[in-house]
Amino acid sequence: MSLTKPRKLLAIGLLLSLGLAVAGCSSSPASGTDSSLSDVTSKGELVVATEGTYKPFSYHEGGSGALTGYDVEIAEAVAAKLGVKAKFQETQFDGILAGLDAKRFDVVANQISINPDREKKYDFSKPYTVSSGVIVVKASNDSIKSFDDLKGKTTAQSLTSNWYKLAQQSGATVQSVEGWAQSVALLQQDRVDAVVNDKLTYLDFAKNTPNAGLKIAAETTDKSLSAFTLRKGSTALTEAINKALADLSADGTLSKISKKYFGTDVSK
Repeated sequence: MSLTKPRKLLAIGLLLSLGLAVAGCSSSPASGTDSSLSDVTSKGELVVATEGTYKPFSYHEGGSGALTGYDVEIAEAVAAKLGVKAKFQETQFDGILAGLDAKRFDVVANQISINPDREKKYDFSKPYTVSSGVIVVKASNDSIKSFDDLKGKTTAQSLTSNWYKLAQQSGATVQSVEGWAQSVALLQQDRVDAVVNDKLTYLDFAKNTPNAGLKIAAETTDKSLSAFTLRKGSTALTEAINKALADLSADGTLSKISKKYFGTDVSK
């Protein structure tokens, strides 16, 4: 008896078995299947991390009232578009991304700015906050109209902030302060010429203190973009949040929330 035919049959059998095995592998769910959206919809809630002490973004009204703020309201609106409720977990900023890594929550809504280092480790939604750096001066000051005009002037800055570096690089003499409130006081007292800070900080101040006698003299061309932060690989949930943000932008909700807290639209 020839051995050729049985060998061919054996080879064909092996190939068929291999083919079935491969087909079985391709039809079964991959170990890395993205369940980020289905996990949220199945439990009926979007678990959102936020500080709760970062006014006007997330804070307790009156110090002990209900959690509210710009980020909080946007997260609630996004959750509603997803057909779920927003559940907030208040977390200190230093541990907020570690908590996301540990799967304690689904997203972070706490003015986390997008940068290349973070993008390597996390997924980001489309930005819902766009801001810039600004020079704030007294309303009567017409001598400062650009960052070049800070040369030889004195600004009040926190020495640990990026704004300190920007003021120094612009040629200003920097007077150290603990924060925004102290820097504004020095400016109003004519003890410094200007303050460099985030535009959102100024807009919040201006809305709540309309007669402070200050104005924006100039702002940076570079923009800071803040977005919902998610674990890497959360593509389905990220896309769903992006769709929700697009809808909320189109129907005017983002603009309405922005104007409530800042007097202008900071969402784009």
